[in-house]
Amino acid sequence: MPFVINKMFAKEKMRAFLYLVKELGYTQKEAQRMIAKGRLHVEGKPVTKSSYELQGEFELIEFEPVSKGLKPTFVEKDFVVFDKPSGVLIHPQNRHTEYSLIDELKSQFGKDANITHRIDQETSGLVLCATNKQSERDIKMMFQERDMQKKYLALVHGKFEKDLVVEEPLLRAEDSSAIVRMVVKVDEMGKPSKTSFKPLCYFENSSTTLVECMPHTGRQHQIRVHLFHVKHPIVGDPIYGQKDEDIVRFLDKELDDKKREELSGASRLLLHASELEFELYEKPYKVVSKVDFKQICCEYVNNL
Repeated sequence: MPFVINKMFAKEKMRAFLYLVKELGYTQKEAQRMIAKGRLHVEGKPVTKSSYELQGEFELIEFEPVSKGLKPTFVEKDFVVFDKPSGVLIHPQNRHTEYSLIDELKSQFGKDANITHRIDQETSGLVLCATNKQSERDIKMMFQERDMQKKYLALVHGKFEKDLVVEEPLLRAEDSSAIVRMVVKVDEMGKPSKTSFKPLCYFENSSTTLVECMPHTGRQHQIRVHLFHVKHPIVGDPIYGQKDEDIVRFLDKELDDKKREELSGASRLLLHASELEFELYEKPYKVVSKVDFKQICCEYVNNL
């Protein structure tokens, strides 16, 4: 478990956030965020005010990363790239999350290393990570300015016959319904979104197509929603293309792999982040995934 409870002792009275900064080496921002999240406990109760004066015994819930041996596929001085397996979270969802990609990054490259963008838990493929605070700021700015070309591969239902550009605004509605909170939809009130698609290989026996996807914007679930919108949902997608009751069962973790395969064609989302192309510190980079995603798709196709 990466989050552990450490018992500590403050000999002299000191403001909580100052103790974390001066005695434990956290930045002021990190210290204030930890306190705000209730990770500092005195006499068994969380302290949420940075100005609280510590003295004597207290407990601090700290993130201590644990590696499972996943090595980066590309390493440079200022950044590394991991080929994330499907099913692995980027960050912990809560203190009880046993493992996420940030475990590997920080255990191998130190506490200043950080992930610079996100892909869905079920999406596999390339994740760009900074190894220091400066490169983190620069890489995040690169994503913000859209100076990053990303390519994905997806296995979709049906015969995708020609190159296609989809420009449909996407909206993530806020609602009390768990479904609405999770599901993004095409809506004229949404944010401008654009994705280019190129069919690569049609599998006639299963009526599925391997498609190259290039998002020009970075909206949540963008590729998944745009493909569903043009009636080619991704094989294994448990949300887009499914009935409401089955979406609820998936979100509530009541849908086993066998039933999910019956409904969507696979026990995982067959979407893979395959390429990253960018320029950093006046040097061009093109990182290509080493995972043979087409072979993975072939294995699922044979079972359809």
